[in-house]
Amino acid sequence: MSNFKTYINETANELFHKVSWPTWGELQSSAIVVMIASVIISLIVFAMDFAFNRGMESIYQLFS
Repeated sequence: MSNFKTYINETANELFHKVSWPTWGELQSSAIVVMIASVIISLIVFAMDFAFNRGMESIYQLFS
């Protein structure tokens, strides 16, 4: 049990005194970058899916 208490104390000490937390502005900037990247990636996946769907429909119409 002593080892566990030591672990908790050292973890809390590290989180409160040794970790540099981002500022609110840095968090907002990071969130905006993630949102823009998510939209771009989703548009790319949508375009690929749309093109593949159209291509497969064309192939199916050739053989039906």
